[in-house]
Amino acid sequence: QVQLVESGGGLVQPGGSLRLSCAASGIIFSRYSMSWFRQAPGQQRELVAIITSGGRTNYADSVKGRFTISRDNANNTVYLQMNNLKPEDTAVYYCYGNADLGPRRSMWGQGTQVTVSS
Repeated sequence: QVQLVESGGGLVQPGGSLRLSCAASGIIFSRYSMSWFRQAPGQQRELVAIITSGGRTNYADSVKGRFTISRDNANNTVYLQMNNLKPEDTAVYYCYGNADLGPRRSMWGQGTQVTVSS
């Protein structure tokens, strides 16, 4: 079974922190670039952060200095540590994987809701 399963979303106050996890199965995880996207109501889905199979990272300007993407290849998991959260961060967060090596494949997770509110 090929799938990505996100977890860790929830309700948090502005200035708070949250860590999202995305567990992959059915793929050779180390060959994949892994990304986090988010989509707020009425908005287009946007790239938040990416970590390549080689460990390079990049971030959207809106989250630089606040969010950190990381991966644990031994556990087939990618994380998004979110600090100093703002109401504008409220969205459904999606995990996405695309193969850098071997057969070209890609897949999306089901999404996890993050709500930042007082």
